[in-house]
Amino acid sequence: MCGIASFFAKTPAMENQLGSLFVPMLTCLSDRGPDSAGFAVYRDQALEGTVKIVAQHPEVGFEWEGFFKPFGAVSLNVIASHCVAVVPGQPEIVRAKLELAGVTVMCVGSSMEIFKEKGFPCDVMKMFQLERAVGSHAIGHTRMATESAVSTAGSHPFSTGSDLCLAHNGSLSNHNSLRRNLRREGITFRTENDSEVAAGYLSWRLQSGDSLEAALEAALRDLDGFFTFAIGTKDGFAVLRDPIACKPAVLAETDEYVAMASEYRSLAHLPGIEEARIWEPEPARIYTWEKSKGTPSASSTATSISISLAA
Repeated sequence: MCGIASFFAKTPAMENQLGSLFVPMLTCLSDRGPDSAGFAVYRDQALEGTVKIVAQHPEVGFEWEGFFKPFGAVSLNVIASHCVAVVPGQPEIVRAKLELAGVTVMCVGSSMEIFKEKGFPCDVMKMFQLERAVGSHAIGHTRMATESAVSTAGSHPFSTGSDLCLAHNGSLSNHNSLRRNLRREGITFRTENDSEVAAGYLSWRLQSGDSLEAALEAALRDLDGFFTFAIGTKDGFAVLRDPIACKPAVLAETDEYVAMASEYRSLAHLPGIEEARIWEPEPARIYTWEKSKGTPSASSTATSISISLAA
């Protein structure tokens, strides 16, 4: 089962309503995955020379200020079991030091924040005050753990690169061999979840110089199994389904936003939905939206690419 919901704001008015519009989207999908939930929010760009880190610790009242002091934290924001810290340095160097010190790093980057926990999705979102969120886009996932134990670490979205996240509905059949190959390329995995392998694959392609579209084209060739992906980057959002497309997805677009969900009922409350363009994303077709360069609140540009899989 599992459910995915994503919202990409094209205007400042929609950015200001991001949380209040997104919470009902993910709540509506709770019966597709009631055991845990997670979401990525893109907001509050970190200053040049600093890195935004989201870390998690199961201990209630963990002493985050003392923990981050040696890292020269510029700011700290503790939300439930997570802490959003802005520190100077390079993302992967900071991540490595933090993990050696014994905390779980949810993500690193300049604008992305990932929060996830066990529990009913609406309770998880309330825990992390998602309804108040203001930002450019959000990607969320409700999980029904069928291939592994219910855990915070196994929840989506997964992030394996700076400001990159992936939520996945489906299953990969070749994730073990991919994981071995990607480890040889320097990609680090923190769970046994096949969806983290998909995120790691995209990170590797991007680090190798691919555009997001090129990385997704390669994913259609190299990832075996069935999947609906929702992918977030600092400036954009993408949707991809495998060539069979047995996992559900629906897209809605207006002049003010793009929204994606596993079911239409998740979109029904959105403003202007009656006039929106609504469609089911085609199999093996890449859909991307990106913020206009230099104008973070300007309308996005959209691209769709059809990939031929003929031998």
